Amino acid sequence: MKKTFLTALFALAVLAGVQSQHVEFEEYDLDNGLHVILHEDKTSPVVITSVMYHVGAKNETPGRSGFAHFFEHLLFEGTENIDRGKWFEIVSSNGGTNNANTTDDRTYYYEIFPSNSVEVGLWMESERMLHPVINQIGVDTQNEVVKEEKRLRVDNQPYGNVLKAVKENLFKNHPYRWTTIGEMEDLDAATLEEFQAFNKKFYIPNNAVLVVAGDIDKKQVKKMIKDYFGPIPSGPAVVQPNIKEDPITQQINAKFYDPNIQLPMVVHAYRTPSMKERDAYVLDMISTILSDGKSSRLYKKLVDQDKIAMEVAALNFSQEDYGSYITLALPLNNTPLETITREMDEEIVKLQTELISEREYEKLQNIYKNNFVTSNATVEGIANSLANYYTFYGDTSLINKELEIYKNITREEIREVAKKYLNPNQRLRLEYLPKTDQ
Repeated sequence: MKKTFLTALFALAVLAGVQSQHVEFEEYDLDNGLHVILHEDKTSPVVITSVMYHVGAKNETPGRSGFAHFFEHLLFEGTENIDRGKWFEIVSSNGGTNNANTTDDRTYYYEIFPSNSVEVGLWMESERMLHPVINQIGVDTQNEVVKEEKRLRVDNQPYGNVLKAVKENLFKNHPYRWTTIGEMEDLDAATLEEFQAFNKKFYIPNNAVLVVAGDIDKKQVKKMIKDYFGPIPSGPAVVQPNIKEDPITQQINAKFYDPNIQLPMVVHAYRTPSMKERDAYVLDMISTILSDGKSSRLYKKLVDQDKIAMEVAALNFSQEDYGSYITLALPLNNTPLETITREMDEEIVKLQTELISEREYEKLQNIYKNNFVTSNATVEGIANSLANYYTFYGDTSLINKELEIYKNITREEIREVAKKYLNPNQRLRLEYLPKTDQ
């Protein structure tokens, strides 16, 4: 294949970036089961201390949704040695920032400090693990915070409940059937003792990984970790849910009504395998082919060429137990949703029956090389990746090997995986409608 000089230069630059991104790390376990990962990077005088707990919305029980996300907030309330309301003050006074986030599968807390404050971060995370104060004042305060967040980001946001509508129809048995933020009536009904029991069960060293990354002296940091985290007692082993869903054998048709929208949306959702399966990587690539940018297939077909949609997207929503492959579109010029479905299906059938071109395949590989470089371009990104690879794959070294998986995916695999999962009889077809149409 003929390549221009600029194309060759670009390819060399990408390759150099990939080669320079090899991440060195050291990992070990404390006696209490806490897994520790250290990554030394002297290029900037900053350090990140982070803890990922293997607990998310899937660890909740029916009628008590939203607990994991609630704890994302609650565990900033204070500890036996950090007064209520002082957490953020301590962080900022030491020149740092912090945050946390929750998914269906895990909860992640982190602080970014100047490197001379690494001990502050370790002390704070050990306090969160060992000495959290969970009382009624904190529960009531954070209950209002979470309610306001749900109103702002979900209930009053146009199309804010799309994921809720998909999950409750795509999953019938698995806890993925409810949203991470949960339902407010579940939190209102929970007792203080239930919150305390949830903390005792899941926020323990043997259900967590500690990552310290950045400008560190590993010998000193190891001693700090032993001093602060070593005395924390382990808890009973956490058994993750093992709940299976029956295969979808005929299209599920559903409707959801949203008072915050004026235009309808059509959503197709296919239940797919765990993110740990090779097929999940292939589905990532299929999403890129279909809707990554204005040159992608769905955008060119529905938006540019036929002008029947104003927005279109394809997303491989990978999770630990199952994935959800989602395509959606907003119609233009009163185009019937059935027409949108038909046109989107035609593009998927092309993927199922024809190999993508060599040119498209080369472009796809360059995108994933760039994504790899970007994800590991900062110490924060590296810390998050290290925690994820250990927690979900049990293989921290994937931070240096995962790109090879994408590089080795063939055009034939893309065709076969599309054929295996993206069929009308294996999906949910959801019409997301203005409430006035009900």
